[in-house]
Amino acid sequence: MDLHLLIDNLTNPALLFFFLGIFAVQVKSDLEIPQNSSKFISLYLLFAIGFKGGLELSHSQFNMEIVWSLFFGVFLAISVPIFAYFILRRKFSVENSGAIAAAYGSVSAVTFVTAISFLEMEQIEFGGHMVAVMALMEAPSIIIGVLLMNLFRKDKKEKGKLSKVLHHSITNGSVLLILGSLAIGFLANDQQAEGIKPFTTDIFKGFLAVFLLDMGITSGKKLNDFLKKGWFAMVFSIGLPIINGCFVAWFSQYITESIGNRFLFAILAASASYIAVPAAMRIAAPKANPSLYLPMALGVTFPFNITLGMPLYLVIIQWF
Repeated sequence: MDLHLLIDNLTNPALLFFFLGIFAVQVKSDLEIPQNSSKFISLYLLFAIGFKGGLELSHSQFNMEIVWSLFFGVFLAISVPIFAYFILRRKFSVENSGAIAAAYGSVSAVTFVTAISFLEMEQIEFGGHMVAVMALMEAPSIIIGVLLMNLFRKDKKEKGKLSKVLHHSITNGSVLLILGSLAIGFLANDQQAEGIKPFTTDIFKGFLAVFLLDMGITSGKKLNDFLKKGWFAMVFSIGLPIINGCFVAWFSQYITESIGNRFLFAILAASASYIAVPAAMRIAAPKANPSLYLPMALGVTFPFNITLGMPLYLVIIQWF
C-alpha cells in the first residue's frame, strides 16, 4: 500500500476528530454532541453533498457512462445483500441475517461524504452523478433484505410488511433529502449556486469534522458491546467490505475510466448503512437485534473504511 496515501488519510483532521471521539469514550469523558445538533449536522452534510452533486451533474454531458453507472449501483445494492444473507445464515437467525445483509447492501452516506473529502485532499476529480448513484442504492437493499426474510421466515404471521417498508425506504428522510438536494442543485444556475457557496462548500469540512467526532463517540459506545458477540461478526464486518471494495475497485474499470468515480463505487460497495437500514428494520424485522447490526456497521466497518479501506481501494484502482 502507498504509505503516502495512508499517512495523508490518517492525519486528516476530520478523521482525527473521529479518533478523539473514541478516545473520549474510553477515558469515560462526558464529551458529547447534543442530539439535535448531531441531527442538524447530518442533514446539512446530506444537503450540501446532494446540492453540489446536482450542480456538477448539470455541467456534465449525459451519456451512457452515467446510465451504466446508475445500473451498476442498483445491481450492487441488489446482489450484495443476497450473497451476504447466505453467509450470515451460517451463524445468525433469519431476522438478524436479513437485517445485516440489508445494511451491507445499502450504503453509508457519511462514508461517502468522507470519501469525497479524501478525493478532494488528493485532488482527484469525480462525477456529480455519483451522488445519484449513492441515493439509488439506499432502498433496493432494504427491499431485498425484507424479501429474503419473508421468503425464509417460518412464522407466516410475520409476513406481509413489504409495502410499509417499501414506502419507508423511498420516503426515508436521508434518501428524500439527498435526492431533493440533487434535483435542486441540478436546476440551479451558477449565479444562484454561488450565492449559497459559503454554506454548501466553505464550511463543509468543519461540519464533517464535528460530525465524525460525534460518530467516534457513538462508535466507541457500540464497539464495547459488539466485542462480546464473537469472532464471526468481527470477521464479517471487515472481510465483506474488503472483498466488495477490492472487487469493485478492479471491476469498475469496465464501467468508467474515472479514478474518482471508481473509488466512490468501491466505497459504496464496501460501506454499510447505519441510519436508513436500522430505521427500516424497526418496521420490517422487530425481532432483529440492533445491538448486532448497528455495531457491525458503525463500530467496525465504518472505521475500517475511512482509515485503511480508502487508501487500499485507491491503490488497487491505480494499479489497474
